[in-house]
Amino acid sequence: MTKDHIDKKRAQAAFNKASVSYEEAAVLQKHVLGEMFLRLKLLKINPEIILDLGCGPGNAGPDLKATYKPRDLIYLDFAYDMLKKAEQKNKHHFLKSFSNKTSQQFICADMEAIPLSEGSIDMIWSNLSLQWCNHLDQIFTQIGKILKHNGLFIFSTFGPSTLHELRASLASFSKHSHVNQFIDMHDIGDALVGCGFSDPVLDVDLYTLTYSTFKEIMYDLKHIGARNALEGRAKGMTGKGFLYQLEKSYETYRTDEKLPASYEVVYGHAWKVNKPLDESSVVRFYPKQ
Repeated sequence: MTKDHIDKKRAQAAFNKASVSYEEAAVLQKHVLGEMFLRLKLLKINPEIILDLGCGPGNAGPDLKATYKPRDLIYLDFAYDMLKKAEQKNKHHFLKSFSNKTSQQFICADMEAIPLSEGSIDMIWSNLSLQWCNHLDQIFTQIGKILKHNGLFIFSTFGPSTLHELRASLASFSKHSHVNQFIDMHDIGDALVGCGFSDPVLDVDLYTLTYSTFKEIMYDLKHIGARNALEGRAKGMTGKGFLYQLEKSYETYRTDEKLPASYEVVYGHAWKVNKPLDESSVVRFYPKQ
């Protein structure tokens, strides 16, 4: 499964730059992290080795350590400055938790080329990072290889309704792609089964953040690193005239003196089971509440 290609170097540079401001702006990301832990509590698992895939500033680390006390916790991100933030945060937490014997590793790498051994991980956690991949099938295949038998993959990612207001506003006057493409929940489920995962379960939540001004929306997107990183993006079309047209178009969504920014978040988990797939493989979807 492929989508519009992301320029990884540009995305990497954006996240490195955003490492300083990410914590303040990442309100939704922190909420989704909490929702993932609520879903994780329903699953029976006692992982000794955990991989935080696309860890960002390492916000999941303290709770993963406190919940499971794993022997090894590995943080992987392609943005070096984000990874350094994760190291600073989790080393501080580690020093305060004398009873926690967890060994921590920090790896700067692209999740489309995970440098870990086959069958080495008990659980892979990924919070809102899969959308920065170009080939989801390739990612799922790699994840399946490095998971142990009965290993768990739990994740969240953005669905296609994400930032639909911004996408429509841009399309009203520009033919170029300016917003990253996101994959539908059903296609994600099919890809998991196709890559050998067992019992995938997926659900979706819709969130709307509200802002007083259009500039506040763009400020938050910039400061979490969510810049346009598509390879086919238009060059030289982000000047004052372009932004004026974009703001004017976006203003049509204003309601009760607020501008909305919508996000569709797909939550999912699946198991690595070393057995041939058959026609009984079923993906379970839960409807929106």
